[in-house]
Amino acid sequence: MIILDTTIWIEFLKNKPEYYSVISKLLERKEVFAVECVFGELLQGVKTGYEKEIITEYWKYLPKLNYQEIIIEAGNYSCEHKLLDKGVGLIDAVILAHGIKSNSRIWTTDTKFLRVIPDGLKYTCNE
Repeated sequence: MIILDTTIWIEFLKNKPEYYSVISKLLERKEVFAVECVFGELLQGVKTGYEKEIITEYWKYLPKLNYQEIIIEAGNYSCEHKLLDKGVGLIDAVILAHGIKSNSRIWTTDTKFLRVIPDGLKYTCNE
């Protein structure tokens, strides 16, 4: 399973061909987990009712990762690994914690975030 970071969802929602075709296939094969904080970030940036509707529909139908106290775990992990010093905030730490707990790979274009994701959890569209 794969967790798409907010940066990847944005490229997909903009219909960027290099992302859209790959993500469409992942969605068809039901290989994408939804993470609440990612969808919260997406909803925070909507500009139209149509955009909100699309994002809400994906949220509604995708399988979700929802762990108790994941934000606390992410905060502890971030502190232990000094993620804030590396330019990685709490939202990315939460995404990373979801990836670790579910053994899911994470796809992001955020270079700071990429640097702290363990190699076995990084997803590249070449796979």
